[in-house]
Amino acid sequence: MEKWKCSICGYVYDPEAGDPDGNVPPNTPFEKIPDNWVCPVCGATKDQFEKV
Repeated sequence: MEKWKCSICGYVYDPEAGDPDGNVPPNTPFEKIPDNWVCPVCGATKDQFEKV
């Protein structure tokens, strides 16, 4: 699964880890994250992430 990086703060979403604090379980591909999810560090929206 591909990692995605926030273009605002540099946070990297790792699908293997998910985002437990954001209710995204481990092994969730970026594409399957709800559209209203935001970067846990800076609050950027999903469309501000880019594939790394």
